[in-house]
Amino acid sequence: MKKFSIIFVILFLILFTALIKNSTKRISDRIFVIEENIRSLKKDFSNIKLENDYLSSAEKLLEFQSLYFDDELLKKDISNIKIIDESLDKLDVKLFKLIENQ
Repeated sequence: MKKFSIIFVILFLILFTALIKNSTKRISDRIFVIEENIRSLKKDFSNIKLENDYLSSAEKLLEFQSLYFDDELLKKDISNIKIIDESLDKLDVKLFKLIENQ
C-alpha cells in the first residue's frame, strides 16, 4: 500500500508539472505575440508621428503655401468662424468656440 501511494504521488506530480508547463508555454506564446504586435504598432506610430510633425510644422506649412497656393490662402480671425448645423431641414448658425473660451 505504501509503494502504491508513493507511485501515485510521483505520477500525480509528473502530470501536474506537465500541466503547469503547458499552460506556462501557452501564456508565454500569447505574451510573445502581443509584444510583436506592440512593436509593430510602435513602429507605425513613430513613422506617423514623424510624418505629422514634419508636415504640420509652421515652417513647412508656410513653405507649402508659397509653393502651391501663392496668394490664394488668406488668414482668418478665429472669432469670425461659424458652424452651420443642418438638422430637420432647418439651418442653425452658431459661433465657433475654442475650448479655452468656454
